[in-house]
Order: sequence, then structure tokens, then C-alpha cells
Amino acid sequence: MDDSTPQRRSTDQKFKLSVQGGTVQDVEGRHVELASGEADPRRSVQFTTPRAKLIEEANFAIRDDLAAFPRALAAYDALRSDPEALACWDMANYVTMRKLGYNDHGRVHAFITGAAGMAITQLLLDAGVKPDIMDSGVGDADDVHLAVILGTMLHDIGNQIHRVGHEAHGVMLALPIIDRIMTPLYPDPFKRTKVRSFILGAIDCHDLNPPPLTLEAGITAVADGTDITKGRGRKAFSLGSVDIHSISALAVDEVVIEKGRTMPVLINVTMNNSGGIFQVEEILAPKVIRTPMRRFVELRAATRPQGDEQILSRVRLDGDHFVMDLEGGEQVAVEVKDTQKKAQQAIVEQLGISTESR
Repeated sequence: MDDSTPQRRSTDQKFKLSVQGGTVQDVEGRHVELASGEADPRRSVQFTTPRAKLIEEANFAIRDDLAAFPRALAAYDALRSDPEALACWDMANYVTMRKLGYNDHGRVHAFITGAAGMAITQLLLDAGVKPDIMDSGVGDADDVHLAVILGTMLHDIGNQIHRVGHEAHGVMLALPIIDRIMTPLYPDPFKRTKVRSFILGAIDCHDLNPPPLTLEAGITAVADGTDITKGRGRKAFSLGSVDIHSISALAVDEVVIEKGRTMPVLINVTMNNSGGIFQVEEILAPKVIRTPMRRFVELRAATRPQGDEQILSRVRLDGDHFVMDLEGGEQVAVEVKDTQKKAQQAIVEQLGISTESR
């Protein structure tokens, strides 16, 4: 996000996650001396957008979108100061980053995902799209915002138990937090339980295992997938996790969520080199393709002309394929590699289960 003072956003541009001016380098004088007398080769990563600034910008964006929705705003205010939620975010980050070497899954990721979720929700409603809470008659736009903000910000807390099965762990851990926040806002337990089901469904489906069924869950999954900038990859890299995930995350400078040209939502990704396409293909695109958001999202990615030597200049999602404009002028269409879907299909084939409709 920009380092400037937050300003109210325009109608078209709903949310911008920008981490620019950062450098990935071995910083002189920061090495720790090992017992052997040699310098510890761990990398240090410096960025001009600090953790507190990311949370501040996300908080501003969320509050801006929730200004007209008192229940959702009250739920958000309760959540961001809830001691149990704060502890959950910190411990989820400890396990994913310190024990597994993954990217950020804690407090910063929760706020950024929440802001992205609010931006997407607003764009859908502005375009006349009715999320499932409204379409089913369970609630109104205030209830939709409440479900999305709680679902997006709590979706990853199950990682504190283990990455494996973190979606189901998250549902269990989120229940007391959600009930504590929602009970004073929903005196009617019948309605409260119905709205809560959408939040729990969003948490359980955010990683496409299983794929989301409701639009609220789809919003949560896509919002989660938009946090792919180098701001998220910097810590894992600095802790010594050097793999395709951390490296490719460092290639993404900016993600902008705005009004689409042909669909309600446009997600624009700006990369400083072509390596960032891994983040778009592996993380974000499947969360668009395999959720109810598929009908409402345009996804485009482009490289900065001043970046490293480029292989491609622009990418857009067209159905299940990326259409790539190469630097030489050629245009190539390739199928999105949805590795999780292929793994599930392989299991089904191995077990000999029929996929025909019953």
C-alpha cells in the first residue's frame, strides 16, 4: 500500500495492495556469526511498507466499506480487539512461518484479506449481484458484510494446530469467537445461526478443499488469493525459506481490486518480473475458477517495463486458460494448472468412483 496518508477511495478503485521500493538483499552487518566463525547466510529483506502500515491501510479500507453497515462494523471492531482472535493470528503465524517456512498467515494477512473481501463484496453489490445470504432471504447487505469480514479475517487461524486440516481446525477455533461477537448483535438465535453458517462455510472452503458453494465463501477464497505481493513473501524469505513460493511472491509488486470492464470485479496484478506468474497461476486463478466468483471476476496480470528481462508482458484469464502476450509479439493460450483439482481427480480415478450425475 502507498506510504501516503489514507484518502477515501474512488468508486472504481476499491482496494490497492502495493509494496514498492523494497529490496531483497544480504544486508551488511546483519549476519549472525555461527559457532564455526562463519557468517550466517540467512537473508535480510527490507521494504518501505512496514507491517503496521499494512494493517493501518487495511483497517482504513475496511472501515470505509463498513461505514454504512452498523452490524458488520460492530462485529469488525469487536474482532480486531478480541484477545482470543489476536492470539490465534499470532500462533497461526508462528506455525506457518517459523515451523514450516511459509508466507504470512497471521494478523497482517487477516487484515489484508478482510479489506480485499470488503472491496469485492462492494463491487458485487454495486453491480446488482445478490450474495447467498440475500438471495436465500436469510439477511440483508449488512449481514453479508458481517459474514465476509468475519470469514475472511478468521479463515487461517486453524494453522495454529497444523497446516494439514487447517480449514476444519479453523471452523472449530472460530466458533467461540464468532458466537461471542454475534450474540449481542443478533438477539434472535434462529437468524444468528443461519448467518453463522455462511461464515463457517467460508472458513472451511477458503482453500478449495472442498470448493466453496456460496458466493460469500467464494469471496473469501478469492480475497485470500489476492494477498500475493512481495510484502507477504518477505518474511519467509528472510527466515531462509527460498523456494518457488517465496521467490515468486517477491516478483509481485501490486494487486488492485477495482470495477471490471466486462464483469463486476477486475483484479489487476503488477509484476516486476515474469516469475510472479506462478503466484497468479497457482494461488489466485484457481480461487477464481473453482468458486461461484468465476462469473463475476476478470483477472489480468502485467509486468513492469522497467523490471528484469521479460518473457511475457500481459496475462489475462479466459475461462480455464491464461492468454499470454509474449514480448516477441506472440500470443499463447495455456490451461491453468489447478494442481489441487488434478490431485482430487487422480484419487477419484484410482478408487474407480463414477463422476456421472446421479
